[in-house]
Amino acid sequence: MADAASAARAEAREEKLLKIRHSTAHVMAEAVLEMFPGAKIAIGPAIQDGFYYDFDLPEPLKSEDLERIESRMREIISGKFPFSRKVVSKEEAVELFSDQPYKLELIRELPEGQEISLYSQDTFTDLCRGPHVENTGELRPDAFKLLSIAGAYWRGHERNPMLSRIYGTAWESRKELEEYLKRQEEIERRDHRRLGRDLDLYSTHEEAGAGLIYWHPRGALIRHLVEQYWKREHFRHGYELIYTPHIGKAWLWETSGHLGFYRENMYAPLTIDETDYYLKPMNCPFHIMIYKSSLRSYRELPLRWAELGTVYRYERSGVLHGLMRVRGFTQDDAHIFCTPEQIEEEIHRTLRFSLDIWKAFGFKEIKAYLATRPEEKSVGEPERWEQATRSLKKAIDLEALDFELDEGGGAFYGPKIDLKVKDSLGREWQMTTIQFDFNMPERFDMTYAAADGGLQRPYMVHRALLGSLERFFGVLIEHYGGAFPVWLAPVQAVVIPVAQAFNEYAQQVAARLRDGDARVSLDLSDQRMNAKIRGAQNQKIPYMIILGEKERSSGKISLRTRGGEQLPELSIEKFLAMLHDE
Repeated sequence: MADAASAARAEAREEKLLKIRHSTAHVMAEAVLEMFPGAKIAIGPAIQDGFYYDFDLPEPLKSEDLERIESRMREIISGKFPFSRKVVSKEEAVELFSDQPYKLELIRELPEGQEISLYSQDTFTDLCRGPHVENTGELRPDAFKLLSIAGAYWRGHERNPMLSRIYGTAWESRKELEEYLKRQEEIERRDHRRLGRDLDLYSTHEEAGAGLIYWHPRGALIRHLVEQYWKREHFRHGYELIYTPHIGKAWLWETSGHLGFYRENMYAPLTIDETDYYLKPMNCPFHIMIYKSSLRSYRELPLRWAELGTVYRYERSGVLHGLMRVRGFTQDDAHIFCTPEQIEEEIHRTLRFSLDIWKAFGFKEIKAYLATRPEEKSVGEPERWEQATRSLKKAIDLEALDFELDEGGGAFYGPKIDLKVKDSLGREWQMTTIQFDFNMPERFDMTYAAADGGLQRPYMVHRALLGSLERFFGVLIEHYGGAFPVWLAPVQAVVIPVAQAFNEYAQQVAARLRDGDARVSLDLSDQRMNAKIRGAQNQKIPYMIILGEKERSSGKISLRTRGGEQLPELSIEKFLAMLHDE
């Protein structure tokens, strides 16, 4: 009962915030139309933590305009104008918005007979379903803020006009607003694009190809450590490693169906020997070709094949975003081929493996989302869908995972589990997918020799654990704020002599640490010691080894952490043991 009451309170709060944010968006639109005569309005929804509104303006917005708009919004709020709802006919709506082309486009697309409602406050009327607060006086003038200006294509299509989007946030109290803004400052401080540059981890070069990642030595070392761990754990869990080509003939993608339903996300073909080849957007058809290279027996199953396979997908330039949305990325892909009798155990093994990996990387809060058979057309026998869904649900129950059911939300080719992880800032990221596929085995006529001598169709499960190494790295950077744990830090310690007289001892210490497999750098520059320490802290190196006369005489080292803590003097061997323990 307590859980139900808590859920009801949370739902009521979300409903209230939605009304506050939607209403604040309307107040903002009224202020903008007053301040920019001739402006055209598009859409203005509430979104997570805030709202936005898109405008076609006679002149570009400047950041200083936001303060002026905020000031006028507070005046409107103080007027306590009621939000009134009115239902109109399609003809009346067309007449009312005759000078607003974006609204007219939306109105004309509405199906005949659909109710059309308007909301008005003060001098502003909008085409809107609601909901809203009762009047503007319910909005706190000190609990909202306009955050930024961005460009946005009308309806998200590049062929449409570019509009000016104003983002804002609104809350029930000033305290909540301040907490949100403080959290946003921390998010900005941890932005992987900024830290990627400051820590020299990676870069992108639009002039050489947008959406393609260049891994610098330090970023590449972290990637190597991740891959090394990934491979070791996969071998431990009974997977075999495979490698597949980067391009394949059109036949392959026609057979898989990608050219039919995914072509717009694929790169244009390469013509070789008068035959079209495509860069692979997925690894699965290649894994299937390996499966079909010989007749498989039930005795061979299950087959668990994993690949760190680089794929290429066309993303519009407007959605590219650092490491999070790219055009070329390496997927930690795996496919499981098994018999109906094996599927339950395989799904549980896969889910448990996924949870262990996420916890090893420092993510403790994990939630599962189970998507079942869609209402519309789907492929595969109903009995297989039922068995697959049962196996997914049972695995979730066995791991006692918090989960949410997405009834009918599965792909047309099979049910799935998505795992979402929370980072250190409380943000949820969708990462792991465990996805059944009843489509590909049919398209490629995959079979195995069953115990009775007949041929049967194997179960096929796609499994991307980290998702892609690029996006995972972006999430990892922001989760740790660039201060990676010792096992992932590209430089675990920097050796700093307090004066040139101790350079030789510093070189000896660095050599002994490297012999012990520690990743160390040596700072022999002529900067002052405090400047060297600040530099190491800015690079978020876990340990600074400070060496002077006392350390040289004792043959030991002094340690300082990146957080500023001074540790007791210790031997090189003890420090190496401490590193290995961490």
